Amino acid sequence: MQKKYIFILLALFTVGLLLFFRLFCGIFVIQPIGAIPEGATIIYWRSGLDIPFLASADGMLDEAGAGVSLLGRALMLAKFAEPIKEREIIRFGYSETFYLWSTGGKKYER
Repeated sequence: MQKKYIFILLALFTVGLLLFFRLFCGIFVIQPIGAIPEGATIIYWRSGLDIPFLASADGMLDEAGAGVSLLGRALMLAKFAEPIKEREIIRFGYSETFYLWSTGGKKYER
């Protein structure tokens, strides 16, 4: 009986932690380009920013209907680089899986 309660508490804690992460944190993916040849995946506090939970410059450009271009990427990164950097929790290497999720499965040229 006690193991059942421990399992339930552990499951509730895990769900609560995931919900907290989804509501208050975000994942921003920077595709490898000339200025950032390795690319990056940044987990940051998303409070106060109007950015989707999982985002990339290419995904936001595509969603806005602006078309994805090198200039568009640069402008999008310039707009969000400082606010995301100020709220950064941790940075990882580039994740193509997260990039594809952020673009709806579309892959754009580097």
